[in-house]
Amino acid sequence: MAEINMAKAINLALHEAMDRDDRVVVMGEDVGQDEGVFRITEGLFAKFGDDRVIDTPLAEAAIIGTAIGMSINGMKPVAEIQFTGFDYYAFHQIESHASRFRNRTRGRIHIPMVMRAPYGGGIRALEHHSESRETYYVHTPGLKVVIPSGPRNARALLHSSIQDPDPVIYLEPKACYRLFREEVPDKMETLPIGQAQVVKEGEDLTLISYGASLRAALEAAEDMEDDGIQAEVIDLLTVSPMDHKTIIKSVMKTGRAVIVHEGQRNCGIGAEIIARINEHAFLYLEAPIKRVTGLDIPIPYFSKERYYLPDAERVVIACKETLNF
Repeated sequence: MAEINMAKAINLALHEAMDRDDRVVVMGEDVGQDEGVFRITEGLFAKFGDDRVIDTPLAEAAIIGTAIGMSINGMKPVAEIQFTGFDYYAFHQIESHASRFRNRTRGRIHIPMVMRAPYGGGIRALEHHSESRETYYVHTPGLKVVIPSGPRNARALLHSSIQDPDPVIYLEPKACYRLFREEVPDKMETLPIGQAQVVKEGEDLTLISYGASLRAALEAAEDMEDDGIQAEVIDLLTVSPMDHKTIIKSVMKTGRAVIVHEGQRNCGIGAEIIARINEHAFLYLEAPIKRVTGLDIPIPYFSKERYYLPDAERVVIACKETLNF
């Protein structure tokens, strides 16, 4: 069982998936000979050739449109968009076609494609390279939206996404690409799409997060242990479909909740989580639910980025306000 980082884990999953199934192809800008901006496709071109690792023009709509056509004709494309700030140019293909084909054809045609894209801040990049716009896809019926938080679940969830018969938006928190290493089993594994994980058990309140923000939630939970506060931490892993049963079960136990994500607050994932808690566990709440999120502005440049992103200090403050309500 090797210790690897998230970038290597995703790369490993692509190698394994392409070895197992000749229908799996990787496509995108600079994914072939240059091996991707973040080297996620390292070694694929040399191993599988240009028939299965396809360097595309700089045209996101063409990348996704071609992937949809490949899917209809029996392939399993994994299309990379270099940064989520560029996927707007392909959104009409995703919303108008990829997400609708199964319904449009009454189940006759599925679109077994994956759109991979690095998302989020934390690497001091430019504006269109640091956005967290997952809510656009969560709001779109017919799509599954997966966001891993570490090397092991990144590899397992990418396998599940590639094997899924429907389109999956697989968002990679690039701040986590090389942030830490984790033991990843030698044997290939999968994780169910749509199932959250309780990564730390506790009795006093529930912390709900996903992606890179999970690190802030876990750090805050550890910091609060010095004050005798035991927080339960949930990693969503899939934001659509959302596993609200795991959330509700935890909130019924703790009576309090704080939600952490770096996307904007307005109409964000946190708002949907609060709505579901209110619908299913309102009478169990001991305090209003707090959100620690990005701000309702474009993510700032460089020196101001750290003030925008949720950190452990902000999470601890929100938790203590909830506990002291």
